[in-house]
Amino acid sequence: MTADELVFFVNGKKVVEKNADPETTLLAYLRRKLGLSGTKLGCGEGGCGACTVMLSKYDRLQNKIVHFSANACLAPICSLHHVAVTTIEGIGSTKTRLHPVQERIAKSHGSQCGFCTPGIVMSMYTLLRNQPEPTFEEIEDAFQGNLCRCTGYRAILQGFRTFSRDGGCCGGKGDNPNCCMNQKKDHTVTLSPSLFNPEEFMPLDPTQEPIFPPELLRLKDAPQRQLRFEGERVTWIQVPTLKELLDLKVQHPEAKLVVGNTEIGIEMKFKNRLFPVIVCPAWIPELNSVERGPEGISFGAACPLNSVEKTLQDAVTELPAHKTEVFRGVLEQLRWFAGKQVKSVASIGGNIITASPISDLNPVFMASGAKLTIVSRGTRRTVRMDHTFFPGYRKTLLGPEEILLSIEIPYSREGEFFSAFKQASRREDDIAKVTSGMRVLFQPGTTQVKELALCYGGMADRTISAIKTTRKQLSNFWNEKLLQDVCAGLAEELQLAPDAPGGMVEFRRTLTLSFFFKFYLTVLQKLGKEGLEDVSVGLGKAQTLCGTFVWGFGLRERLLRTRWSIDISEAQKVPGFVCFVSADDIPGSNQTGLFNDETIFAKDKVTCVGQIIGAVVTDTPEHAQRAAQGVKITYEELPAIITIEDAIKNSSFHGPELKIEKGNLQKGFSEADNVVSGELYIGGQEHFYLETHCTIAVPKGEAGEMELIVSTQNTMKTQSFIASMLGVPENRIVVRVKRTGGGFGGKETRSTVVSTAVAMAAYKTGRPVRCMLDRDEDMLITGGRHPFLARYKVGFMKTGKIVALEVDYYSNAGNTLDLSRSVMERALLHMDNCYKIPNIRGTGWLCKTNLASNTAFRGFGGPQAMLVAENWMDEVAVTCGLPAEEVRRKNMYKEGDLTHFNQKLEGFTVHRCWDECLASSQYHARKSEVDKFNKENCWKKRGLCIIPTKFGISFTIPFLNQAGALIHVYTDGSVLLTHGGIEIGQGLHTKMVQVASRALKIPVSKIYISETSTNTVPNTSPTAASVSTDINGQAVYDACQNILKRLEPFKRKNPSGSWEDWVTAAYKDAVSLSATGFYKTPNLGYSFETNSGNAFHYFTCGAACSEVEIDCLSGDHKILRADIVMDVGSSLNPAIDIGQVEGAFVQGLGLFTMEELHYSPEGSLHTRGPSTYKIPAFGSIPIEFRVSLLRECPNRKAIYASKGVGEPPLFLAASIFFAIKDAIRAARAQNTDNNTKELFQLNSPATSEKIRNACVDKFTTLCATGIPENCKPWSLRV
Repeated sequence: MTADELVFFVNGKKVVEKNADPETTLLAYLRRKLGLSGTKLGCGEGGCGACTVMLSKYDRLQNKIVHFSANACLAPICSLHHVAVTTIEGIGSTKTRLHPVQERIAKSHGSQCGFCTPGIVMSMYTLLRNQPEPTFEEIEDAFQGNLCRCTGYRAILQGFRTFSRDGGCCGGKGDNPNCCMNQKKDHTVTLSPSLFNPEEFMPLDPTQEPIFPPELLRLKDAPQRQLRFEGERVTWIQVPTLKELLDLKVQHPEAKLVVGNTEIGIEMKFKNRLFPVIVCPAWIPELNSVERGPEGISFGAACPLNSVEKTLQDAVTELPAHKTEVFRGVLEQLRWFAGKQVKSVASIGGNIITASPISDLNPVFMASGAKLTIVSRGTRRTVRMDHTFFPGYRKTLLGPEEILLSIEIPYSREGEFFSAFKQASRREDDIAKVTSGMRVLFQPGTTQVKELALCYGGMADRTISAIKTTRKQLSNFWNEKLLQDVCAGLAEELQLAPDAPGGMVEFRRTLTLSFFFKFYLTVLQKLGKEGLEDVSVGLGKAQTLCGTFVWGFGLRERLLRTRWSIDISEAQKVPGFVCFVSADDIPGSNQTGLFNDETIFAKDKVTCVGQIIGAVVTDTPEHAQRAAQGVKITYEELPAIITIEDAIKNSSFHGPELKIEKGNLQKGFSEADNVVSGELYIGGQEHFYLETHCTIAVPKGEAGEMELIVSTQNTMKTQSFIASMLGVPENRIVVRVKRTGGGFGGKETRSTVVSTAVAMAAYKTGRPVRCMLDRDEDMLITGGRHPFLARYKVGFMKTGKIVALEVDYYSNAGNTLDLSRSVMERALLHMDNCYKIPNIRGTGWLCKTNLASNTAFRGFGGPQAMLVAENWMDEVAVTCGLPAEEVRRKNMYKEGDLTHFNQKLEGFTVHRCWDECLASSQYHARKSEVDKFNKENCWKKRGLCIIPTKFGISFTIPFLNQAGALIHVYTDGSVLLTHGGIEIGQGLHTKMVQVASRALKIPVSKIYISETSTNTVPNTSPTAASVSTDINGQAVYDACQNILKRLEPFKRKNPSGSWEDWVTAAYKDAVSLSATGFYKTPNLGYSFETNSGNAFHYFTCGAACSEVEIDCLSGDHKILRADIVMDVGSSLNPAIDIGQVEGAFVQGLGLFTMEELHYSPEGSLHTRGPSTYKIPAFGSIPIEFRVSLLRECPNRKAIYASKGVGEPPLFLAASIFFAIKDAIRAARAQNTDNNTKELFQLNSPATSEKIRNACVDKFTTLCATGIPENCKPWSLRV
C-alpha cells in the first residue's frame, strides 16, 4: 500500500513531505529538515516549553480557525496534515523586524541565556493571537508549560504585563489603589526607577499578523479521507469516520490510538516502546462532539482538555451553582493539570485510557460516577466509572477491539457536594503525589449521608475508591463522629508498603486524611454551619555540518561492576550505524579529569550508574538511541557505596579531611551558658540548564587538527583533555563557544565528559560528529550540587551571643574527586556566614561513593555551609527565647574584624544591607501581623524571616584568578573584542563591551564580541566563581590602555579629530592596532595549614526578608513576599545585576524548598527530567518580589568599583526556608498534645512532604508507618 503525502504549512510556506515517518517529531523536522533552529530541545517530554510553537487549523465543529500552542518535541509530523505551524522565525527577527512580543521580552531584560526565550515568546504570541488584550491572570496561565532557569521570571512577567488591559505602570497618573505610588505613607524606602520604559515599545497591531494559509481555508469543506504514512518501523493511519476506526481496531486490535501523543510519545522515547501501528482518530466528528444532556455534559473522547475546560467554565457561569459542583472539581484539577501546550492537544479519552495510577482526573470522574460509552464493531455499552473500571496497573475494562467513544460528566444535585484535591512538588504542571475526588449526597433537607465517594490516585497501582470506609458511613450524619470514623477507616484501608514506588509513604497516607478533613470542612461551610477558616539561548543559527554523524552513549543501568564483554551485533543492524567507539580506539590517554582519576570510556571497572563505556555513531539521533539500546554488556557485580552514611561507615573518602580552627574550643564550650547539638542534611541539586551538554567536533584532516564547538564554561580544560586523549599538542585543538544555554557550574568541568568522547568519535570516523545529550542522559551522567550532612555543636550565652562552634561536614563527592575538595574548602570558609565566633572548628570529609561525580554549582559549597550556620543560629534564638533577628544582629561581624580564617573585613556592608532590608520590608510591623494571623488561623500558618549573607569573591586556588583579553581595532574604527570569559546568560559580554566603551570613550555600537576561543585568548580560567567580570574586565581595560597609549601621539597631533581619524592615522603610520591585555588578582593565597593569607579579594554582601504561608494539612506553601537588598558595588549594569540577583534567589528557592533528587538503593537516579524533578516555575516565585541594590558603596578592588554578583544572592533564598520553619513552629505550638519539641530538625529542601510531616497532628499520628529492618526503600537519601 502506497503512503500518502503529508501537507502542512510552516511560517506561511507550504511543505509537502512524501516520506513522512510517524516517529519523526515536529521539532526534529523543523531543525533538521527545514533548518529552523529557533525552536529548542530542552527535555523531549513536553515539560519545559523550550520547543513551543503555535499550531493553527480550521476547526470544522466550531467553523472557525483556531490557534493553540503545542510542544514540538512531542508532536508527530504525521498529526499535522493540513495544519499551519508558526515558529519563532515566523513572527519576526533582527533581520526584518522584531515582533512586539520579542521586543518586550528583550527590552524588559526577560532573557538571559536565551535558550528558553523562543518557547516563552511563542506561548505569549499564541495567547495574543487568541486574546489581544489579555488579563494578567491569563498571561500567567499561558506560561504554565514553560520553564526558565536563569531569570527568576519576574522580568518576563513584568515585560509581558504591558500587553494586558490591567497591566503596565500607570506612572502615578491612574486612580489604581494598588499603584506603587499609593502605598502606606510610612513606606519610606526609595523605589528605584523602572528598568525599561513601556512607552518606547511598539504597539501590538493584531491586523498585521500572518494570515491563515488560504489553501487550507479552501479545503475546509472538502471531504476528509483516510491517510496512511509508513515509517521505518511504524505505520500511522489517520481515520475520518468512526466506522473506519472500528474496522481498523478489528484488523489491528493492538494498535494504539493517539490524539496528542503526550503519553505514547514519552513511552516511545524514554521507555523505548515500539507501537508498529498507530491510529489517529482526531478527525472523527463523534469523538469531538460536546453535548449538554439531561444528566450531564458529554464529551467525545478525542476532545482536547482545553476545550473541556472552556465548556465546563461556560457551564459554571450559566448553570445554578448546585448543578456544577462536579464541574468545579474537574476545573480545579485542570487548572494545575499541565501547561497550555499539553492541554491544547491531550484528549480527555486518552487521559482516562492511559489509566495512570496518579491521574489527576480519574479520581474525580470515579467519584462523580461519570458514564463512559464504549463501542466496538457491532457493540455499544455504557458503564459507570467505578472501582472496577481499572482492574490493574494501566489496565481498563475495555476489550482489545473496543474504544472509548465519550464520557458524560454528571450535573450535581441538590444536597450534593463535590471537591477535588491534588498535592504535588510544585503547583503548576506537576505530577501529583496524591490526588483525590470526593462526593457526598445528603438525604433531602438533612445532613444524613445518602451517598459518599472518596476516590484516590497515588495510593495504589491504579485509581481506587475507599469502598470499605464509605459504606460504613451511609445514613450517618455529617458531624465530628463521622469525621473521626472516616479518618480511622482511611488510615486502615489505604495502606502503602514501606517500599512503595514513589516513596513518601507517611506523607501520602496523611494526605488521604487531610484531604477528607478539608472536604469535611468545605461541606460544613457550604451548608452554612459556621464561619470556618478557608481551607480550601536564542542560540545563533548553527550551520548544519555536512555528513554530520550523531551518536549515543552505551549507558548502563548498573552500579559498581567489573566488565566482562561487549556485544554490538544488534547495534550494527540499526539503519545508519557507522561505528562503535570505546577505550580501545583511543590513540593517546584514556585517563582524564582534573586529577587524572577518571576515564573517557570505562575500561576495567564501572564505578557509577551512567558512566560511559562506549559510544555509537549513526546518521541520526533516533538511530543512535536505538543502536545504544542494542549494545549488550555482561558484568560481574561488586558491592557499592551510595550514601554519605555508607561512606562514613566504610571510611570511604577522597583524601584526608580538611580543617579550619581558631580560638580555644574547650574553653569556649566550658564558658557557655547553653550548648545545643544537632544535625542537618542538605540535599543535592540538578543544574537543569535549559541547553543540555552539546558538542560538535570537526576533524581538519591534517597534523591532528580538530575544531570543536562546545557548550562549556571551560575552554582550556576542554582543549587540554582532548589533546591528551588524541596524543597531540594543545595547539592542534581549537575550542570555540559562541554562547551557552545556561551553566551554573555544571559546564565547568563535566562538559568534558561529552566533548572528549565526541572528539574521539570524530577522530575515528574522520567526519564531523555532533552530540547533544537528552535531558535524562544529562541528569544521569553529569552530577550536580553536593549533598551535605553536617553535625554541629554550638555554645552560647543567655543573651544569644555565640562563644563556641564545632561542625563536621560530610559531602557526597561521587566516584571521582573533580572539584569536590575546592567545594569543601569554600564550605569551611563560609561556615560563619556573617557571624563572629571566637572559638571555632570546622572539619570537612569528601565521601567517595558510587554516584556520578558531583561538581561545581552556583555557590560552590557556600550555601550548604551557610544554611547550617543559620540553622544553629535559629536554634540559639529559640533556646534563648529571643527574636531571631536580634540574635543574628548581635553576632554579626563589624568593619575591620578578622574572620575565622583571619582575613580582615574591609568595606563590609552587611549592616547597611540588613538595616535597609528591615526598613524596606517593614519587618517589625509585619512580624506582628504574622503573629496575629497565626493566632486566628488553625490550619494555615505564616512565617517571616530575615537572613544576611557574606560571600567571598575569588577562586580559592590563587593561580586561577587571571584573565586575558585581545582587542583588534579595524581601519573603519570598529573594534573586535575577545576575552577569556564565556557568555552563559549572565551578561558578561555586555559588561565587557561596556568596560571597553568606557575605557576607549567610544559608543558600544562600535564594539563587537564574536565568541570565546582558545586560538584568540589561551589558557583561560573557567567562567566561574563570580569573578569573570572582575578579572576579564581588568584584562579588557588593560588591552584598551595599550591601544590608547599607541593612539596618544595621534590624538595630540589632532585633538579635535574623531576616533576614526586617530585610528586611520595610526594605521597609516604603521602602528599596531591589535593589543592583548592581562590581569592577575593581587594579594591572594590562603593556607589551610597555617590559617593565614587572604582567601578572597573582597566580599559581596546582602540581606533578604521573606514571608510565607503554609497549608498545614497538605504541606503546600506560597511565598507572599520577598525583599532583597544587595551590595553589588557601583553596578556596571543595574538591569543585568538585578536579573542575576533574582535568578540566583529563585534557584536558591528551588534548592531549599522544592528540588529533590531521588536515587534507588542501587544508585540509579529516579528523577531524570522535568516530570519528576521540579525546578521553580512562573507561579513559584514570591507574589511580591522586591529587589534593590545598595547605593553609594563603591568597591575599590574591582573594575569600575563594581562587585561580583552571580553566586552571592542564591543563599538569600534560605530566608524562605527559615520562614517555612517559623510557620511550622507556629503549627507545632498549637499541637502540644502530640509531644512536639520546640527544637526540631527540618532538612533541606523543605518540600511539601517535609512540611506536612513536621506539622505533627492527629492525622500524622494515625498514619505513622514503621519500616521493617530488611525493607529496601524506593529511594535513598544520598
